[in-house]
Amino acid sequence: MTSSALVTSSPDPCADRTAEVSRNTAETRISVRVNLDGTGQASLHTGIGFFDHMLDQIARHGLIDLDVRCDGDLHIDGHHTVEDVGITLGQAFARAVGDKKGIRRYGHAYVPLDEALSRVVVDFSGRPGLHLHIPFTAASIGGFDTQLTYEFFQGFVNHAGVTLHIDNLKGINAHHQCETVFKAFARALRAALERDPRAAGVIPSTKGSL
Repeated sequence: MTSSALVTSSPDPCADRTAEVSRNTAETRISVRVNLDGTGQASLHTGIGFFDHMLDQIARHGLIDLDVRCDGDLHIDGHHTVEDVGITLGQAFARAVGDKKGIRRYGHAYVPLDEALSRVVVDFSGRPGLHLHIPFTAASIGGFDTQLTYEFFQGFVNHAGVTLHIDNLKGINAHHQCETVFKAFARALRAALERDPRAAGVIPSTKGSL
């Protein structure tokens, strides 16, 4: 497999934290644009309707402007598309957040949807790590293979450099289970990426770098 990536980001720490990443392989062609200081606007075209719906939750509830376009090998299945979008989105987040000066670093959220409840905790630690526990009650949601939820988040954490704990605590309807996870993820991101006025210009680590 061959791949190529084109990455740009905003250098001014006072400006909106933005990045654009293109990633092209024999399996997918992806472009991602993010603004971590946005208003929740989204333009999403992955070819998997339910996956677009989940990415929209990240944008709207994280107040992140998000543009994702993917041309993937969906004639095989959705695996490469979902995993590679996670990878590319993680790369974009890593570029947009920069050296992490002044951010709160940690974020967590509990989100309910009817009978379902999920908890997500994130640390922009620089150390990739994923714990995910979602006892899905169905194998697919609108053509989206629920196993790919893990692949998306694994790709994201590996390339964003974050530690991420995801637990679906309750749920009967698989759509609700998945949606609470993505909404809680968005809210946790929003909290972690928020600029802390009491720590402006300070890297939130005793090591002095993240």
